[in-house]
Amino acid sequence: METLALFLQLAATFFVIGAFTIGGGYAMLSLIQTQVVTAHGWITESAFTDIVAISQMTPGPIGINAATYVGYDVLFQATGLHWLGVAGSAIATLSLILPSFIIVLLIVKFYTRFRGSMLYEGTMGWLRPTVVGLIAAAAVILVIKVSWAGGAPSVAVVKDNFTDWKSWLLLAAAFAAGMWGRVSPILIIIAGAILGLVLY
Repeated sequence: METLALFLQLAATFFVIGAFTIGGGYAMLSLIQTQVVTAHGWITESAFTDIVAISQMTPGPIGINAATYVGYDVLFQATGLHWLGVAGSAIATLSLILPSFIIVLLIVKFYTRFRGSMLYEGTMGWLRPTVVGLIAAAAVILVIKVSWAGGAPSVAVVKDNFTDWKSWLLLAAAFAAGMWGRVSPILIIIAGAILGLVLY
């Protein structure tokens, strides 16, 4: 019964995430982190960071990959059974993409009718900066953790993700290479993996 309840919670959580995410996988990460780490406490901050790193390296959209890994991890940690972990992956992934599937079908039906209208242009004008904010939030939550205990916010670095000065140096190098060096993200990931093996 507890396993069934966990399946239902997982399905409902990822359905809501899929329904309210605008802007793709990176925008989705902040919502996933809020739900699975903060709200439900299914996984830790460091485990979520590992999931994001693996999701980035594996083929496919990062948001869907993250949902797949989270679904497996949650059910496997709760039951210790690999087949239930795989079922958790399937539930999380399908629940995440179902709202988008439904919405796209509706958009295809009505897009030509509303394209160019003031309502459409106004809605897109509000959504574009929101997407940028969600993507920025996805980056920030991997670096800092905000706690509202006691009524006032306190900000702290996620220590599991930045254990020493070498971690900060890798972050700075990756940011500089991507921002100003225009280095391919694939090369940055490969270089980060090699440097991580050498340094740690």
